[in-house]
Amino acid sequence: MMTTYKGVVYPWQCDHMGHMNIQHYAAKFDEATWQFFGSIHMSPDYLRTANRGMVAVDQKTKYKMEVIAGDIVDITTAVLEIREKSIRFLHIMKKTNSGELVAETEFIGVHIDTITRKSCAFAEDVRNAAAKCIPQGDAAGSCG
Repeated sequence: MMTTYKGVVYPWQCDHMGHMNIQHYAAKFDEATWQFFGSIHMSPDYLRTANRGMVAVDQKTKYKMEVIAGDIVDITTAVLEIREKSIRFLHIMKKTNSGELVAETEFIGVHIDTITRKSCAFAEDVRNAAAKCIPQGDAAGSCG
C-alpha cells in the first residue's frame, strides 16, 4: 500500500466529546484520495486539461478507534479493482506511532467526461498505474 496522507489531529477538529469529528475523517480521506489520483496519472492539471473528472458513487467507512488532538495519523491506499470506467480503492488510517487502526474507508469512483457529464473510459496509462496498486499476496506492487 502506498502512503497518501500524513497529518495531525488539531484541537479545532475535535467535537464536544474530545475526539476528532467524523467530518475531519472524511476530509483526511479526501486529501488522501487526491494524492492517490495524482500518483496514478490523474492530477488536477490532467483532469482540467482533458475535461475529465471523478465522482464518488459509493463510500463505506468503518471507525475503529478514536483519535484526539495531537495524535498523528497516516493513510495508506490500495486499489481493490480497476475497471474500464470505475475504480474501487481502500484507504486505511492508522496512528503513526503505534500503527493502531483508526478507520478505513472503501470508495467506488467513476471516471467522467466533464463536458457530457457521462462516464468514460480511463486512459490506458491510468489503468496501468492503478493496476500496479493492487496488492499481490501480502505486498503491494510498485504503486506510486
